[in-house]
Amino acid sequence: MNENITRHKTLRKTDMVLFTVSAILLLDTLAAAASIGSSSIFWWIFLGIVFFVPFAMICAEMGCTYPEQGGIYAWVRNAFGGRWGSRVSWGYWVNTAVWIPAIFILFAGVLRQLFFPDLSLAMQIAIGISLLWIAVGLNAITLDIGKWIPNLGAILKITVFLAIIVGAVLYTREHGMANAITLETLAPNWSSGAQYIPAIIYGMLGFELVSASSEEMVDPARDVPRSIFISGAIIIVLYTAATIAVLAALPTSDIDLVEGLMDTLRLFFDDGGFGELFVMILGVAALYTFFSNGVTWALGCNRAAAEAAQEGELPSLFGIESKELGTPVGAAIAMGVFGTITLLLYGFMSTSNGDLFWSLFAFSAVIFLLPYIGMLFAYIKSRNSDTDRTRPYKVPGGDSTAIVLAWVCILILAASIALFVYTPGEGLQFPVLFGAIVMIAIGEILIRWAEIKRRN
Repeated sequence: MNENITRHKTLRKTDMVLFTVSAILLLDTLAAAASIGSSSIFWWIFLGIVFFVPFAMICAEMGCTYPEQGGIYAWVRNAFGGRWGSRVSWGYWVNTAVWIPAIFILFAGVLRQLFFPDLSLAMQIAIGISLLWIAVGLNAITLDIGKWIPNLGAILKITVFLAIIVGAVLYTREHGMANAITLETLAPNWSSGAQYIPAIIYGMLGFELVSASSEEMVDPARDVPRSIFISGAIIIVLYTAATIAVLAALPTSDIDLVEGLMDTLRLFFDDGGFGELFVMILGVAALYTFFSNGVTWALGCNRAAAEAAQEGELPSLFGIESKELGTPVGAAIAMGVFGTITLLLYGFMSTSNGDLFWSLFAFSAVIFLLPYIGMLFAYIKSRNSDTDRTRPYKVPGGDSTAIVLAWVCILILAASIALFVYTPGEGLQFPVLFGAIVMIAIGEILIRWAEIKRRN
């Protein structure tokens, strides 16, 4: 780490709550989850109990026990050494470099619905690239300014989710439910929509992200656990209620991964006059949340990659920081270049923004889930070997309970990866598998290159 840089202590509990809500509460995940049908409600509740709550508690313990810049990278490095830490950091970073283009394609799709119905896929890709480089620029400013991007995004995101929920209540009073919600329909159905179940797990990850900026927190020991539990309660309630709302409005077969949000808002509120204006306002708010999602993850992941590079575990490009501000300029520029190439390559292979969005989403998700398995193994090792460490918060129930919960989370993540790669009824998803293997291989090459350069 650059010892000459003094990082500003700017993140307080409220900032950390909003940062985490901005990172985890995703409108794109809402549409993907609702595509499963009524059984998605079961999955939100079931996975909320067996995965979301244990994972949140583990992140709270790690974040306040090991408040180091780099977050997940530092945790795995401390447990298993620099090479494994850098593998985790690479997977974390490269997922974001692929996922941000996906979320900006979602932005372009909603923009087309709102204002430009004839916008071509090529123009949507151009918009995605432009937003990507704006996000790169925002990574070059300090968090005392940059934090307001995710803060405002979280507030607008909560507003849109609440509008969907309230609109569903009003709509179903007059029109009834578009999808029946009964004990029979709530039962999980593996014959259809299985590929979207991992999207729910994907939508539950990100509690650790703010810990990548631990040195910029005012009081991590106190604020990390509190912010995680407050944001976690907000997230799971809004996800579950809004999924019910989307299912209230649209038959499962009509839910579009890109355009489903605007379809739902128009159905609830667009009755002409003020209703049309209200839908437009909510749509613009949703556009901003897509942008803030990308910025939020870039802020965290680039800091983790920069920390790994400064330890000599990733190429030195990733470790370049602003001399005055200490911001991860090198990692941000690399993310812009990588994301641009990804958008162009996948854009040539896709026939619609929906196809492009899901290809990018599924491909990046496989890479994204792997670092969390590494983090959970690091947690198990820390509980077994670092017993003298002061832990301001501990997962309740003793070491045995904590380790069992970590193993449950590991198994669920592994199953989610398998479902992204192999879809029941459709078979092996070769583009997803091939893309993930290529990105892992590139990471191994870069890590070995950095190690050779460090030795020399």
